[in-house]
Amino acid sequence: MCGIFAYLNYNVNRERRYILQVLFNGLRRLEYRGYDSAGISIDDYFSVSRNPNTPQPSSINSLSSSPLVFRQEGNIESLVKSVYQEVAVTELNLEESFTTHAGIAHTRWATHGVPAPRNSHPQTSGSGNDFLVVHNGVITNYEVLKETLVRHGFTFESETDTEVIPKLAKFVFDKANEEGDQTVAFNQVVLEVMRHLEGAYALIFKSRHYPNELIACKRGSPLLLGVKELNDDVCNGSAFHDAKFLSKNGNPKELFLSSDANAIIEHTKKVLVIEDGEVVHLKEGGVSILKFNNDKGRNGDSLSARPASVQRALSILEMEVEQINKGKYKHYMQKEIHEQPESLTTTMRGRLLRGGSCKAKTVLLGGLKDHLKTIRRSRRIVFIGCGTSYNAALAARPILEELSGVPVTMEIASDLLDRQGPIYREDTAVFVSQSGETADTLLALEYTLENGALCVGITNTVGSVIARNTHCGVHINAGCEIGVASTKIKSERY
Repeated sequence: MCGIFAYLNYNVNRERRYILQVLFNGLRRLEYRGYDSAGISIDDYFSVSRNPNTPQPSSINSLSSSPLVFRQEGNIESLVKSVYQEVAVTELNLEESFTTHAGIAHTRWATHGVPAPRNSHPQTSGSGNDFLVVHNGVITNYEVLKETLVRHGFTFESETDTEVIPKLAKFVFDKANEEGDQTVAFNQVVLEVMRHLEGAYALIFKSRHYPNELIACKRGSPLLLGVKELNDDVCNGSAFHDAKFLSKNGNPKELFLSSDANAIIEHTKKVLVIEDGEVVHLKEGGVSILKFNNDKGRNGDSLSARPASVQRALSILEMEVEQINKGKYKHYMQKEIHEQPESLTTTMRGRLLRGGSCKAKTVLLGGLKDHLKTIRRSRRIVFIGCGTSYNAALAARPILEELSGVPVTMEIASDLLDRQGPIYREDTAVFVSQSGETADTLLALEYTLENGALCVGITNTVGSVIARNTHCGVHINAGCEIGVASTKIKSERY
């Protein structure tokens, strides 16, 4: 499972050394997801040192040199070492200060192609690094796109599915500029690229044609935006409005994009959970959100089709930096094993109600109380999950069946999808996932919703996709689980 991270500072001076450290630390917070290589991209000196309030020249391309890309097989410290070695050789000034700068970073778990710098991210559109992309997910139709791009003269250096994305962006950009004099907007390029992609993905785009801008979009894979107002009186939970956030108000701020809250929490608690189909454009200190509609533009010029803008509100992360630190322990897994007693207590807190006698003691799960009658009348209860989540549900099946009197069946999410297993309107489907973002479980949720069953979520992550898209559910409240092997969550599910 790859990790993506981005950092954009606006109207606040940051040295190149500081920017590198923010990107490296963001990747370190994502290490637990598993990876075999890593990479980053930062700007060279032309595009970022100017004052954002000065007028732009008519040719925006004249502002921008090629972004610098560093990729390395192995762990993050290997990447850090190689970056500073290259910096020393090229005499890149780490003390140079930038008023505005956009950097992206990535940890890769190899799925297409062996672990190697050429297969690491950011993937590029070509030698000029016109477009760069970091990607979490899988593009299922990349072979067809690759064949098309090869016919149009593109050459591929990697074995990844991701490389088609920046090359497709360059193709769209070049074609649009050939057909008209008006410069195409960055979000128009990305929307057109999305129209051709199939599969699950979270993407962050960076381009030398659009200096100091980033675009993020997703379908299936998790992605969050963190907002840190350095004048902390603006973003206090208000909704994003285009007029407010795209205006050049000059307020200094830092913006973060990440596939995981762990990489954001040390900077800010104010986040936006990006929804499927949303395109988030960071430009001139503002944030605009557009809703991707695959139907628009099919019968005409898709680049001229104006997608709907979306108003969203920031939410506050219910976690602390201390929760993601190892403290006195050598490993996260060791720490989390020792946290099991406290986690179990937290999970039960407020849910065990004591009456006047032993018989009067009850369990209250507030997230289910409005749907208990429907669950009791169900034809069956279907537990759906993957891996440890599936095993935990399997262990709970006998007692749930005994207490409810309703037949309980089990489904591995991927298997249910592969065979298009029967789901009925009279069923209650329970989706079990620690993160609430497990890809196969999310697809199974979509399938189950289409079939009309009541969907219940059991997750450990408030605001996750499963928590938002199910009809009701239960939060485990076990605290952060960073260790790859499940510890606290498994015991709480049992």
